[in-house]
Amino acid sequence: MATYSYTAMDSNTGKEVKGSVEADTVALAASLIREQGLLPTNVVEGKLKRGGQLNFNLSIPFLGGRVKTKQLVPFTRQLATLIDAGLPLLRSLNVLMKQQKKGPLKNVIQNLADSVERGSTFSDAMAQHPKAFDRLYVSMVKAGEIGGVLEVVLNRLAEFAEKAQAMKRKVISAMAYPAVVMTFAFGVVLGLITFIVPKFSEIFMDFDTELPGPTVLLINISKGVKSYFLFIAGGIVAVVFIYRFLKKVPKAAFVMDKIKLKLPLIGVLSQKVAVARFSRTLGTLIGSGVPILQALNITKDTAGNEVLRMAIGDVHASIREGETIAEPLEKSGVFPPMLVNMINVGEETGQLDAMLLKIADTYDDEVDAAVAGLSSMLEPIMIVTMGAMVGFIVVAMFMPLFKLALNIGGS
Repeated sequence: MATYSYTAMDSNTGKEVKGSVEADTVALAASLIREQGLLPTNVVEGKLKRGGQLNFNLSIPFLGGRVKTKQLVPFTRQLATLIDAGLPLLRSLNVLMKQQKKGPLKNVIQNLADSVERGSTFSDAMAQHPKAFDRLYVSMVKAGEIGGVLEVVLNRLAEFAEKAQAMKRKVISAMAYPAVVMTFAFGVVLGLITFIVPKFSEIFMDFDTELPGPTVLLINISKGVKSYFLFIAGGIVAVVFIYRFLKKVPKAAFVMDKIKLKLPLIGVLSQKVAVARFSRTLGTLIGSGVPILQALNITKDTAGNEVLRMAIGDVHASIREGETIAEPLEKSGVFPPMLVNMINVGEETGQLDAMLLKIADTYDDEVDAAVAGLSSMLEPIMIVTMGAMVGFIVVAMFMPLFKLALNIGGS
């Protein structure tokens, strides 16, 4: 008999619980955890050391690479189709495993099939592969198993992932063009300052005349960049690392995310993306039968914005005290009034999940419009900025030549 450490959700309070149980297999350990009124999200063999760290003892298959969403979506859709056609779960997994190419997903499906064959539930088997299936996925499958509608839940999961990926691609594609243009512009300006300006500076040294102010400024900038290039590059890298570090500190992340939401252009887009993700995630979970408190905890973890995450935490506390969802959302100031009113109507009519999905669709359309508007505004701004920088360099370099020509012509 081995010791299994676990992470689970309390089905009554929605809180995360950690502990350990004695069992012969992972499946039996998961069963014992469920008997305590908990929903296991991760079960591993090993004891909890002092300080809360796990002494993991995992087999090699569990340490495989991360499964990409674009691979997981067709697997989910195909599994739903096979189950809906009447094939048993184990046979469906074996069919899908055989048609997969070698890679992380094939190994994961093989381990899922082995766990199910040993008597584990499908959701418990998935919980052993956090790199492939997140808490949202596992919780929805768990609800589908309990309600006997696994194929319906799998189809919802596939649709959810497809729409989330589509939104992500739109935002990335919209930001890719400005990023490429600005990188190219930065490279051009850096090349001019580093290689071209010093050549002109040497020529200007032979002039027996005072250089114009813009030329002096440009030469000083060029010398500064060449002399302190490593320090400048190191500073940029340090800023990136500090930013990433601060994003892991809740208070600092909250301040940065709040500032991001108030930025011109970017702030509106960030808010719409966050609201659309919140609405679709919570609506999909509730519609699949996941308890509201657990659904809110999962939505909070996938919010992607600390301000939104804290607002969802307030909603969780409000629900536990028997109040409504709409009131704490309105107090947060993050959610638009239209969303709050629609959620309020959804609560009153008992159609909260359907209303949340309608809100998500609405904000998906608004994200499309915001992305298109942002792209159309950024393009002329970038062109003007790039033209101004290159123009300044060209004018500053040729001003002494013009001045020299005038002096020669006047003599």
